[in-house]
Amino acid sequence: MDSKLLPFALQDVPRYTSYPTAVQFQADFPGKTADQWLTDLDPEAALSVYVHIPFCRQLCWYCGCHTSVPNTYDRAARYVDLLVRDIKRSASLYGGRHGRVKHLHFGGGTPTYLDDMHIAEIVDAIDKGFGLASGGEVALESDPRTLTRERARVLTGIGFNRISFGVQDFAMPVQMKINRVQTFGLVAAATEYLRDAGFTSVNFDLMYGLPAQTTDSVIKTALQAAELKPDRIAVFGYAHVPWFKRHQKMIDDTDLPGVTERYAQATAIEATLCAEGYDAIGLDHFALSHDELSTAAQAGTLRRNFQGYTTDVADALLSFGASAIGEFRQGFVQAARDTLQWSDAIERHESPVIRGLATTPEDRMRSEIIERLMCDLAVDYGKIARAHGFNVSVLGDIVAKLEPVVMAGIASHAGTR
Repeated sequence: MDSKLLPFALQDVPRYTSYPTAVQFQADFPGKTADQWLTDLDPEAALSVYVHIPFCRQLCWYCGCHTSVPNTYDRAARYVDLLVRDIKRSASLYGGRHGRVKHLHFGGGTPTYLDDMHIAEIVDAIDKGFGLASGGEVALESDPRTLTRERARVLTGIGFNRISFGVQDFAMPVQMKINRVQTFGLVAAATEYLRDAGFTSVNFDLMYGLPAQTTDSVIKTALQAAELKPDRIAVFGYAHVPWFKRHQKMIDDTDLPGVTERYAQATAIEATLCAEGYDAIGLDHFALSHDELSTAAQAGTLRRNFQGYTTDVADALLSFGASAIGEFRQGFVQAARDTLQWSDAIERHESPVIRGLATTPEDRMRSEIIERLMCDLAVDYGKIARAHGFNVSVLGDIVAKLEPVVMAGIASHAGTR
């Protein structure tokens, strides 16, 4: 690693998800406020919907998501019943035009832990309550170990057209240490099932910084992934937080690569994927040139949300499920993480939102600056400030914080760009 980069690489900072971050959300945020923001939506607003399914058949030791392994499927069935009830309750508050949902995303957990009937029931409730736009994106995350050819066909029949596989790494020693064993052949077969079923976009997630990974091993994984030609590949660094996610204690700290090795792995994956014909998108995504993500990046319309880079330009993100985060023009809302607390609110016919934040005009201005920098790798912060009605002087703190980065040669700075 270049010695100039080391001081920045050693900084202990969280993965960016939003501005302000979820850590800054207020506890005891009124669910009635979330309901009011939904009611106040512009009737013509384009909508995006996120559905959180907090269940998996087994825990992967690296996972940082809100999920669990149910003792019986009955728990998941009960969750779906409550989820659909909350969708219907929210739809009764929505006064907008039907058919404005441009993006629908199922995350988790593992959404395909649910059986096909329950997945279809959720999609149907959203379609009836809000309306799926013709030609919109309907996506879900899936475990390739549980996907069959028949199930791939059923999912497209329900309406899904994009899917993401958590591949992480193809090396067996790494897979054993993270409790997620899935051979290259298994993932290749699952990918073929999706193509044959008519999925228009297949995405892989890869990780670096995992136990037993080396620069050579991640290069091999990247080459194997590229061989299967997924339309998009997202590459994330493993965040080891065993004090927050107790199952991560199953990972031996001494097996984890250090900062210099993590950097080498990240840059090696990037170089490998680009050499294999992928376009680098923002900081951590890659896409084939035909993919909408690559087109959006070239057009300057790329966006970044809680799931990563996207073409989603919706005016509001509606969220359903325990821990799910939604976003409105006025701010952010988050449902209770605790499934019992979430369930109790829905049983009372109330919003399950318990955390949130009403953003200020300055928050929204700073958020746009960060988003454009992450998407375009360049930004005119003065132009954005003026568009939001601010004098560039309010961003004096940015200039001060940029100085060491510019001095290290990581970024350039001229005027307000």
